[in-house]
Amino acid sequence: MTRSTTLALGMARIGKEHRRFARLTKLCLALPESTADGEQHTGFLVRGRTFAYHLVDHHGDGRFALCCKAAAGESKRLAGADPARFFVPPYIGPKGWFGLDLDAAVIDWKEIERLVNANYRLVAPKTLAARVGS
Repeated sequence: MTRSTTLALGMARIGKEHRRFARLTKLCLALPESTADGEQHTGFLVRGRTFAYHLVDHHGDGRFALCCKAAAGESKRLAGADPARFFVPPYIGPKGWFGLDLDAAVIDWKEIERLVNANYRLVAPKTLAARVGS
């Protein structure tokens, strides 16, 4: 592969990642009182509590991913059921977080919205959580 081909492929991936990050950010920031913090590893928070992360090459894993807080046992269940898409991330995985690889050819944005909403409801104050559908 030539240097220009490698560069073109890299730029195409960056463009795809930027569009997916923008769409993920829009979903997360549409939730009541949500905020974003960080750049390469962006945390999405509600009243100072993180409900999701967007991670890029976290600890050198090469992934462009969404990480969410999950109900007890859910992270291992998801990773076991569909290991091509879901994974248990280092460090935060044992604390109940799961990852979803966003490098897939086709992204199910309805699924991502459901996951983000469910995880928001896990950490948001009850009054805010009640305002978010499943």
